[in-house]
Amino acid sequence: MAPASSGYGATQSFDNPEDTMADSAVPPVEATRVDPRLLELLVCPLTKESLEYDAAREELISRSAKLAYPIRDGIPIMLPEEARSLAD
Repeated sequence: MAPASSGYGATQSFDNPEDTMADSAVPPVEATRVDPRLLELLVCPLTKESLEYDAAREELISRSAKLAYPIRDGIPIMLPEEARSLAD
């Protein structure tokens, strides 16, 4: 049987059940964690200012916009209409 190709130059043989993508893949990141490198790049879509990460509430906080953007399954939802208001 010919090796299957993902189209990116990698091949995988399905003849051996122990030869799986999981063997060579990077270990999965915990679903609720956000990559710190991503956090360094993200800014508030309204103010373009930096955000604070609240791990306990799984939110990215924009103090200047007074909004808390949710993080769902490790993915920041950077839509103002999805954000929680911090106006207290």
